[in-house]
Amino acid sequence: MPTAHPLRAELHHELHARPPEALSAPLAVLHCVMWADAAARQQSRAHLASLLAAAGLPAPPEGANFHRAQWPELTLRWEQHTEFVAWTFLRPMAAADLQALQAGAPRDDADGVPAAWLAALPGQCLTRLRLWAVPREAVDGAVAVRALFDASSVTGSTVISHSSDLHTDMRLQADGSLRMLVLVGEHAPGRVTPRRLGRLVQRLLDIETYRMAALMGLPAARQSVAWLASGEDELARLAQAVQHAAPDDEAALLDRLTRLAAQLEGHYAATHTRFSASAAYFSLLDQRLAEIAETRIEGMQSLHDFMQRRLMPAMHTCRSAERRQAALSARIERVSGLLRTRVEVEQQQSSRELLAGMNQRQELQLKLQSTVEGLSVAAISYYVLGLLGYLLKGAQRVGWPFSAEASIAAAVPLVVLAVWWSLRRLHHRIVGHGAPTTDRSSP
Repeated sequence: MPTAHPLRAELHHELHARPPEALSAPLAVLHCVMWADAAARQQSRAHLASLLAAAGLPAPPEGANFHRAQWPELTLRWEQHTEFVAWTFLRPMAAADLQALQAGAPRDDADGVPAAWLAALPGQCLTRLRLWAVPREAVDGAVAVRALFDASSVTGSTVISHSSDLHTDMRLQADGSLRMLVLVGEHAPGRVTPRRLGRLVQRLLDIETYRMAALMGLPAARQSVAWLASGEDELARLAQAVQHAAPDDEAALLDRLTRLAAQLEGHYAATHTRFSASAAYFSLLDQRLAEIAETRIEGMQSLHDFMQRRLMPAMHTCRSAERRQAALSARIERVSGLLRTRVEVEQQQSSRELLAGMNQRQELQLKLQSTVEGLSVAAISYYVLGLLGYLLKGAQRVGWPFSAEASIAAAVPLVVLAVWWSLRRLHHRIVGHGAPTTDRSSP
């Protein structure tokens, strides 16, 4: 066999993670979802281990995100997710439980678990769902539905090929829980196998879990929408100000735009992850609703219709807030670009005026330099001729045949010309050293 990838086994077994239970009716299910950060998720593992240790059961493996524990009359499923921990208790129902259920006073679904331990679950309770799966023949379905649910909002539909009926009103009860009732077909041709019932129960639990997780983005969306309204008004005022701004006002306007962009980036960073997670949870919710294959019972709305009517506006609010954030960011970038272009054009105009002024000053310097050079020729010639006069007076005493004054007068043009030529040569040499050299070998 070739060398296996170190993650091959882990990735392969992900396909079999959190398998659905093979369940038989009548059954009572208590599903608690605790919203938990990293510390609370770690505490939930220790909390589970304490319950298992008290019952003489082994603790979950280190690093495991799913664990199933079995008592004689109770089954516990523990699932750790990225943002929450799910606790599911499953208990078979006796005849007395069915009678209490039909009377609208169902028994505690986590009977056998210490109440203090259950109340101390780490994290914050996001949802608490009580679900009962009972045979159609075991209870009077109409009586049970009237006793358990609010008639004004109760839903009714058949699921998994018309073999079972699903009812709920999605209302919080006095104990903080929601209720769902599944009336299961027990006889052919509508008989539900334990595997099919297990998958149905798992999907119903997922529906409620993902519904609440998806709605976690709604408060952030509402806050973001309120800020976006003020941010869009501020940008509109800035755009008008940019249109009529004087050059002296542009720096202040650019500072206001930069501050607005920074505030928007702060809101985006605070909400983007939540909006993305809500979209992912809603996609899973929509998938689970499709998988239970509901058919509406005459005179009642289905769970899918109920969810779409109540949940879709919340999801549209999240999507709208995210789109408005992106649109506002693009508009700020456009206005900032226009303002920066104006500033750059004005800076270029100022640079041209500065260069023109520098050219004028350089021309004046050149003229002044020419004037100074003329004076320099005269001054240097005067000193040279003075020295030459002393030389000729001394030479006259040793036999120079011409008078000193005549000799100096004759030397004036030659000295002036020599001084002028020397200064010009020096000037060209200095300019030649400052100019870029050329490659004489190039063609």
